[in-house]
Amino acid sequence: MIIADNLEQTYLSGGRPLTVLRDINLAIAPREFVAITGPSGSGKTTLLGLLAGLDRPTKGSVRLDGQDLGPLSEDERARLRAEKVGFVFQTFQLLPTLTALENALVPMELRGDGNSARATELLARVGLGDRTHHYPAQLSGGEQQRVAIARAFANGPKILFADEPTGSLDAETGRTIIDLLVELNRHTGTTLVLVTHDPALANLASRVIRLAGGRLV
Repeated sequence: MIIADNLEQTYLSGGRPLTVLRDINLAIAPREFVAITGPSGSGKTTLLGLLAGLDRPTKGSVRLDGQDLGPLSEDERARLRAEKVGFVFQTFQLLPTLTALENALVPMELRGDGNSARATELLARVGLGDRTHHYPAQLSGGEQQRVAIARAFANGPKILFADEPTGSLDAETGRTIIDLLVELNRHTGTTLVLVTHDPALANLASRVIRLAGGRLV
């Protein structure tokens, strides 16, 4: 599903180059659940952004479902993400003026397919069947993250990227969210790539990728 070859990412910091990732080579199979771990500043979120096509590497290449991301324009990359990729973030990123149902519908509406029945089904699957018309401010943090997960699965993505999806939740709610992601991963066959600093969470994955100092260890 994903192949990364010789990835390197360098930014300018104070006028000097700062290499965040180097010599990254990895492959992720369809339906696999992979956890990316490592200390703060090790490059986890940067790697996730490169694999998802949100950023371009300084060197190397990424292939997502057979498509080389390098030659694609920003619009082409955006279309590819809309068709094949889902995202779940630590901060939920729900639109405050939309209900849970309307938030879950956003990816489908961007594709011109506002399938409210599918969005309603997804919200029911994540345990929010009775909260579809509530706004984010009327939902708990765990409920907001459930809406974000329903939204991420709305387009039936081949791969889901999650960046510290439980980082702002209490331990019990966080475990519920992870159980939900794992269940959806198994039920839908969606490849799951998750960044986490939590060893207990990483141990649930079928494979753990550890970063330190911008390298795979």
